[in-house]
Amino acid sequence: MRKTMTSVIGAAALAAGLSAAGNVHAASGELTLCWAAWDPANALVELSKDFEAQSGVKMSFEFVPWPNFADRMLNELNSGGRLCDLLIGDSQWIGGSAENGYYVKLNDFFDKEGISMSDFADAAVYAYSTWPKGTPNYWALPAMGDANGWVYRKDWFARPELQAEFKSKHGRDLAPPKTWTEMKQIAEFFQEREIDGKKVYGLAIFTERGSEGITMGATSALYSYGFKYENTPGQYDMDGAVNSAGAVEGLEMYKSLYNCCTPPGYTDSYMGEGLDAFKSGQVAMMMNWFAFWPGMYKDENVGGDKIGFFVNPAEKNPASTLGGQGISVVSSTDNMEAALEYIKWFAQPDVQKKWWALGGYAVHNAVLEDPGFKASQPFAADFLDAMADVKDFWQEPAYAQLLQAMQKRLHDYVVADQGTAQEALDKLIVDWTEVFEDEGKL
Repeated sequence: MRKTMTSVIGAAALAAGLSAAGNVHAASGELTLCWAAWDPANALVELSKDFEAQSGVKMSFEFVPWPNFADRMLNELNSGGRLCDLLIGDSQWIGGSAENGYYVKLNDFFDKEGISMSDFADAAVYAYSTWPKGTPNYWALPAMGDANGWVYRKDWFARPELQAEFKSKHGRDLAPPKTWTEMKQIAEFFQEREIDGKKVYGLAIFTERGSEGITMGATSALYSYGFKYENTPGQYDMDGAVNSAGAVEGLEMYKSLYNCCTPPGYTDSYMGEGLDAFKSGQVAMMMNWFAFWPGMYKDENVGGDKIGFFVNPAEKNPASTLGGQGISVVSSTDNMEAALEYIKWFAQPDVQKKWWALGGYAVHNAVLEDPGFKASQPFAADFLDAMADVKDFWQEPAYAQLLQAMQKRLHDYVVADQGTAQEALDKLIVDWTEVFEDEGKL
């Protein structure tokens, strides 16, 4: 993603944002909030009715299906478009959007309104709000915590005959896996087994090539086996981190799961395909984002007592691939005052509590540290565990090129069966080195 918005436009919009940030009062007009089209977006529409009633501002929403979300929104930002006043954008966009002037820097506004980032989970602030990473420079308010997790057919796991067979074979109970090694054993156990007269398969994982799917899936294993982006944070010294022995082992494990235990033809699958496979009773386990778990639990066919949840398995260390987003004010908005007023409203503890109750994943400490939080949903405790050990993809301005390279290298190895895991990760370092050289960072 190159800097194409002119500095004059970016500076003028940013100045307008900072001016409005110091003088927020009764908002007016209409706001358009842009996000992906999925269950949490529907919950946000319901939540935002309270803002409309309190502020008099009419809320409109532009929700784009996930496969098209990044292209649509990044093109909008890059062109200086005025569709979005507020944008809930992916964590990977934060660097480019900050450096290119697409987002309003919110520090002065937060200070003026008494909004403290210490009120939100540290991992969420780091991932969704800061650029440069880890600095107290805030370009978004944490909006939607998320991580890659797992669901399983609890009713299948509980069947006495399957419990007995599995224990006889592996010497332990058939239960949610704690490691990737256990995951593979369970997946192999269910693969092509007949349950209730239907052939079923071990698991559904991410293999999609076109956007981000296989990277978001494979890193769930890679992180757990020790993969890192750099040996030294901020130094781009990738050799020995990206292609470490542990990283190679993790990628080999992911490929072995694809080979042994996925449904037929599962070569280009992401969120929707996984949900379909699980809801239709094809698989015993499914990888997907926590954002979908409220809907899955309510599903009339596989929800309720039939479903269980578990955090991403650890092998050498606990780790989960980060999802989720922050909410930013787009610098080209024509209604800066109302946009900032929405941020102020959304940051309130009571609003955050209702956000969680409606199916959004609040990361405000007033929600997460509530004594009743872990018991509030059957997946709440796992969500806390996952968010404690999340890891994210590069948030560099050139993230799109970095992601494209990883998508290719992983898909070529895992799905297309080209070369070895070591070769795939070695080539990835070459790809990424070229990108960072072009960026002047190496």
